[in-house]
Amino acid sequence: MSNTTLWRGVIPAITTPFTVDGQVDHAFLAQHARTLIDSGCTGIVPLGSLGEAATLSFEEKLAIMRTLVTALAGRAPVIPGIAALSTDEAVRLAREAKALGAAGLMVLPPYVYSTDWHEMGAHLRAVIAATDLPCMLYNNPVAYKTDFSPEQIAELAAEFPNVQAVKESSGDVRRFAALRTLLGHRLELLVGMDDAIVEGVAMGARGWIAGLVNAYPKESVKLFELARDGGADAAAELYGWFLPLLRLDTVPKFVQLIKLVQEKVGMGSERVRAPRLPITGAERETALRVIDHAIAHTPVL
Repeated sequence: MSNTTLWRGVIPAITTPFTVDGQVDHAFLAQHARTLIDSGCTGIVPLGSLGEAATLSFEEKLAIMRTLVTALAGRAPVIPGIAALSTDEAVRLAREAKALGAAGLMVLPPYVYSTDWHEMGAHLRAVIAATDLPCMLYNNPVAYKTDFSPEQIAELAAEFPNVQAVKESSGDVRRFAALRTLLGHRLELLVGMDDAIVEGVAMGARGWIAGLVNAYPKESVKLFELARDGGADAAAELYGWFLPLLRLDTVPKFVQLIKLVQEKVGMGSERVRAPRLPITGAERETALRVIDHAIAHTPVL
């Protein structure tokens, strides 16, 4: 699969479903992934921030990849997030991902440890070089306390032909222009924050690693297509309805909130893995007001 097709369209950062006793719910995971693809999504990204990957064991990550590759059976690519506490474990995860049939990798900085480009760059190089799979760099300084500048990304793109894309989640839409200035169309640009999708597409992004898509797949695909084909004006009405929900993707408890939306619309369960806990109290009431309003005014596509 070429980089042109691999990194384009709406690619859900799929949530990890759990059973009542806290195990990964593989049956629902497979069903949910197929539902997302049936709704027009173009691939699946498991094991990301939204997938609670930092709470999953190495073996659980392999099992999730295995389930998704089997469930999609070549219909759409599985592009797992590759992150770990150590570089060695991340390299092993990347190699296992290829062996299990992943089509590409989303390469993250290591968990917990944030440092300078000398060390972060060495970590990324080790993961990228571990396989020949196409790689998307994930820049999320808010979550990982590590910021990959456009110049640093350009450095890796010059060094590794299999670096094909960037998921940009800094919240600064100007990064897209900076990347284009440095790299032209060498890399595919993808939006990584739900509430910047229309702005990101206007700046040249051709893919969206989306979160609320787990609850509203058809609406997410439609919003992306309107922004891509008609621009901000064409997308304005649907974006206006969706934005209060999309903003739930950009706060510390985004996992709990997105899973709550999934449960409310019948697209999953709000069960999370500790240290996360379901939203409660006034925080829950505030979220439910947003969710219930959106449900009551869901547009007819």
